[in-house]
Amino acid sequence: MQKRRCDHCHLEFDEKVLLRDESFGDGVKYFCCKGCQGVYHLLKSEGLDDFYEKIGDVQLDPASEDLGDVQKFDLDGFNEKYIKTKDGFSEIYLIIEGIHCSACVWLNEKVLHQKDGIVEASINQTNNKAKVVWDTETIKLSEIILTIRSIGYNAYPYDPSMQEVQANATRREYYSKLLVGIFTTMNIMWIAVAQYAGYFSGMKVDIKNVLNFAEFVLATPTLFYTGSIYFKGAYYGIKNRYINMDILVATGASLAYIYSIYAMFSHKGEVYFDSVTMIITFVFTGKYLEVLSKKNAVDRLDGFNSSTPTEVLVIKDNEKLLLGVQEVKVGDIIEIKAGEKIVIDGIIDSGEGSFDTSSLTGEATPLFLKQGDKVLSGYICLDSVIRYTALSDVRSSVLSKITSLLEDSMNKKPKIERVANVVSGYFSTAILLLALGTFAFWYFGGSSFERALIVSISVIVIACPCALGLATPVSTLVGLGLGAKKGILFKEASFLETMAKCDVLMLDKTGTITEGKPKIVQNIYLKEFDKSLLYSLVKSSTHPISKAIVEFYEENDVEILDLKEIKTVEAKGIVARYKESVLCGGNQNLLRDRGIVSQDYFAEYSQFYFALDGEVVAVFALEDTPRLGAKQSIEAIKKMGVEVAMLTGDNEKAAKKIADMVGISKVYASLLPHEKADIVDSVRVEGKRVVMVGDGINDALALSKSEIAITLGSGTDVALNVSDVVLMNDSFDSLYHAFLISKKTYRVIKENLILSFIYNSITIPLAMAGYVIPLFAALSMSLSSLLVIGNSMRINFAIKPFYKE
Repeated sequence: MQKRRCDHCHLEFDEKVLLRDESFGDGVKYFCCKGCQGVYHLLKSEGLDDFYEKIGDVQLDPASEDLGDVQKFDLDGFNEKYIKTKDGFSEIYLIIEGIHCSACVWLNEKVLHQKDGIVEASINQTNNKAKVVWDTETIKLSEIILTIRSIGYNAYPYDPSMQEVQANATRREYYSKLLVGIFTTMNIMWIAVAQYAGYFSGMKVDIKNVLNFAEFVLATPTLFYTGSIYFKGAYYGIKNRYINMDILVATGASLAYIYSIYAMFSHKGEVYFDSVTMIITFVFTGKYLEVLSKKNAVDRLDGFNSSTPTEVLVIKDNEKLLLGVQEVKVGDIIEIKAGEKIVIDGIIDSGEGSFDTSSLTGEATPLFLKQGDKVLSGYICLDSVIRYTALSDVRSSVLSKITSLLEDSMNKKPKIERVANVVSGYFSTAILLLALGTFAFWYFGGSSFERALIVSISVIVIACPCALGLATPVSTLVGLGLGAKKGILFKEASFLETMAKCDVLMLDKTGTITEGKPKIVQNIYLKEFDKSLLYSLVKSSTHPISKAIVEFYEENDVEILDLKEIKTVEAKGIVARYKESVLCGGNQNLLRDRGIVSQDYFAEYSQFYFALDGEVVAVFALEDTPRLGAKQSIEAIKKMGVEVAMLTGDNEKAAKKIADMVGISKVYASLLPHEKADIVDSVRVEGKRVVMVGDGINDALALSKSEIAITLGSGTDVALNVSDVVLMNDSFDSLYHAFLISKKTYRVIKENLILSFIYNSITIPLAMAGYVIPLFAALSMSLSSLLVIGNSMRINFAIKPFYKE
């Protein structure tokens, strides 16, 4: 009976049992199973059928249909737990198993992007976490999972607790492989000492053969067990036509191993099993430490989700029910006890106590809250029993939003990292060509085959694209983690680089430089009027000045009147109508627009005018105080070479007074919102990069025009939605810390890239000249990676106190 190969896996079967498929238009295709047929259809439809040209005659494992467990990805319970809906699209975070290098990332992202219905697919190589956004009307999640599996990888939903189990399993696997490598290396070193002694003093052939065989026995498990990750990574690299670090390590160690076997049996030349063992062990030690360093950095970011309760105590009809956090609805009464973490935002109904807010704000001092105060998810109750009303569901809570921001930030690569990854790919190819050229130079230059081979192996092993590849992602992870610890959230990792390059800081005054809680210091009544009219007008506004006037009249005998046609005039004030009277309250710009005559009564203060039927009847002078540490923070930012300016809608004298108090010399006063945006634009036209800090409401236009937008909002929805960098507390030094972290991180990234360049510029020529043996090549390669990781860890010490409160 005629034999025929499966067109996917290339295994031979009787033609009679194969599946025939004539749907491709280029002849009949034969498949051993529906799994292979499905993979062939997938690669063909995605334009990736040149995969079969790349693998040549290599036989593959038949594709598994694996349809049983993927159905769970489409279940309602799974959707509620892991999938979020945003702007009409579904979003999930997956952990993709089997990713070893940037080539793996490239392949997965490319295949996913080619699927109809997938809007976004971005993968973080440091933790294998993928963010996938898709249209459920076009494609199901189960189809996305099957697509990933079809190209040799596996995917499961990201879950912090489950991820910890997976990480521990990986660490144990690496640890066992490292132990094997260290054990064999220590033993082979003793044999090598005897070998080298015999080389110089003479040794019987039979004894030498025994020692060679002993080294062979020790080197084999090191190469194929400890070094298995490099062969696996090399396989995927070759499969996808991408030369990576794994190919360099696997090639160097394998060549030394094969040559040593030849030398052992032919009795020609010397064996290098000791070099094989040490190459793998030294490089793997660096890999193991790299895994630990990455995990420590990722753990800090995952800390926001750690120990988060999955159930809460809900009070319904005077009964206490233990419900899953997903079941809690807005308006439910939740009870928490001392030591418990809040997972849903709310307002306290009964009880009072201290809360640890450090996971959000970075502040170590407990916060005392009482009835009527707002509690945010992430707070930990320290000393009391509290009942509060839920203001959101778990997915809309501040903690969930912050977690999403952090996950997004890790998947947005900085520009410098994308460039480094491209360079790293070309670098590995160049190293293989250099090694080949080195071998030809030495061999055809009169040296022995053995000598030429060992020198070229040293060139392959000593080159370190790994250090180049680690230069940016590890530094970025450390920078993001330090920011999260201090209550500073960068929405994208790329904002670290952008903010580091900014050279102008523009600050709004009220609520940004100042506390945003102005107090009335003077007032004058020009005519008698009903105070309830003014009270009712300002009560309809949330502006800090309106709140100050409300507080001023709170204890007086006033009432809220039924005003009509209430209208807020942006950056100017409010107008309304009561019966036949027209009420106007605001600054001089509002009065001028309405043809009302006014004058400066309190020029050095913020002024609020109240006009009744076109006539000014009252004027208030208000003064706000700068935030704690504003002056010191601004001074420290200026020392970084950042130009600082104030943008405000307040009058010039009042603005100048605050500016002088905090050390700002450039002031733009009496501005409307669009004028603030115009100033930001004019500065950017000059080639400068701008960080704009405002309240997120009146300054929304100016914020949108800047490179980096920041609001001081203590985790409010406005701050989370508008900001590129979210400052979780209102302490002004957080702004300084954000600059410090971004500039330090960017500087360390550049240092790492320079270190990698210098290392390779020195060591590769030395290896090509024959001055470095494979043993020291492996050692120096590992040390270069550890040097980059160690340098990145210095970011953790970037923040130091710069003033005393």
